[in-house]
Amino acid sequence: MPGDDGLLAVRAAEGDEDAFETLVRRHAPGLLRLAASVLGSPAEAEDAVQDAFVSAWRRLPEFRGQSAFGTWMHRIVVNRCLNMLRSRRPVTDLDSVPEPEAPDHAVSPARAAESHAAAVALGRSLSELSPEQRVCWVLRELEGQSYETIAETVGISPEAARGRVFRARRCLTEAMTAWR
Repeated sequence: MPGDDGLLAVRAAEGDEDAFETLVRRHAPGLLRLAASVLGSPAEAEDAVQDAFVSAWRRLPEFRGQSAFGTWMHRIVVNRCLNMLRSRRPVTDLDSVPEPEAPDHAVSPARAAESHAAAVALGRSLSELSPEQRVCWVLRELEGQSYETIAETVGISPEAARGRVFRARRCLTEAMTAWR
């Protein structure tokens, strides 16, 4: 069903399940990437996005179109991810660190081992960031969003978003110094 998100959201708020299904199909892949980047677990990402869509379905009558539907969904997913991160125990399970891609056979085993160790170190360093810094860093560095969009998504000022990304970059730079 073609149509812009605003019209689909209005129709979904009126009970049109097909319109909502179109919105889910349109936005789910990007939201899953975002949640997986923030949470570090595809299974938790699926839970977060599913919960976010259930919440959105219930709250669609409240959606007034003051922001884009996609931005509204990003905010719901980010809030769900933050809640999940805050409720985690402080120790990160090493099994939750994503497996690196298969090594290129043209690369030496020593280089492949070094790359793997660096990826593990980066994953560990990301998990040590505050949830707020991690979300802002992921939205900026992995999703390529502007500071204004990050601010709107997370519910902070653009200056605060810029500061969180800056502090996250500084922490990651310090943590990854040995790998430079």
